[in-house]
Amino acid sequence: MIAYVDPQTCIGCTRCAELCPEIFEMQGILAMAQPGQIPGEYAARAAEAAQSCPVDAIRLINC
Repeated sequence: MIAYVDPQTCIGCTRCAELCPEIFEMQGILAMAQPGQIPGEYAARAAEAAQSCPVDAIRLINC
């Protein structure tokens, strides 16, 4: 699974970076996802972060 944050939709609320800082980080006023596969130990927290996004800017894609 990989994570993607849509920069056109993100409002910079920081929720994802707070819930799963291993995968999401703030770069300026927008969130960014770490490139590549999400390690298994972070998958549940990444999913929680995606679900908590108030504007649905995060996509988790199964590869």
